[in-house]
Amino acid sequence: MILDAARLSFANLFAPETRSVFWKVLGLTLLALVGLWFALRELFIYLALPWLDALLPGTPGWAGWLTFVVGIFASLGLALGLALLLAPVTALIAGFFLDDVAEVVEKRDYPQEPAGRPLPLGEAISGTLKFLGVIIIGNIIALFLLLIPGINLIAFFLVNGYLLGREFFEFAAMRYRSPAEARLFRAKHAGTVFLSGLVLAAFLAVPLLNLLTPLFAAGMMVHLHKKLSQRDPDFQRQLNVNKPSFGR
Repeated sequence: MILDAARLSFANLFAPETRSVFWKVLGLTLLALVGLWFALRELFIYLALPWLDALLPGTPGWAGWLTFVVGIFASLGLALGLALLLAPVTALIAGFFLDDVAEVVEKRDYPQEPAGRPLPLGEAISGTLKFLGVIIIGNIIALFLLLIPGINLIAFFLVNGYLLGREFFEFAAMRYRSPAEARLFRAKHAGTVFLSGLVLAAFLAVPLLNLLTPLFAAGMMVHLHKKLSQRDPDFQRQLNVNKPSFGR
């Protein structure tokens, strides 16, 4: 079931209907990175160059090349910084298009079933920030765990598998259920959700391909939620029975 959901999501990722979302995310990410590069460069020039002039007063004109060399190294440092920011920036931008991916999955693979409910703006922004946090935490953990032989890969997959599985499954479930019901449904199928999160963690570990992780994860979890809902039709009935009755 999990691998089938992953296969369907990967196919939808490059479908014509999803291609427009892919190019939007890629284009906006590149624009954001270019804007960040120029902003950081100007900030460096504004803050660092006066400090260099104060540190080396009376520098002869022939030593002006030092400023040029420092500028080159600063540009390389900024480029490296932007490379580290690539995944978080992509996650932030892609977070605003997750409902678009979910709608493509629903129309392509479940045309006879009721469409999901796009998240309200507040919930969408909150979810996007949570996705961004998950990606940042995952990258930080990956960076630190590289220094710990023996457990680095295992811990990377376990932590990211849990975080990615939880956040993206609840996003998919909240298109069809209330937030409280979505969390309960995720908790009931926690094992399956965690295993699917491991697939997402593997996707996240592939360079360049990991930039598509939010879009891939959104589609995969919509498929997984659909399949689990079909296998567990009694969940909603049991939920209604267990709800407290007021006024009795």
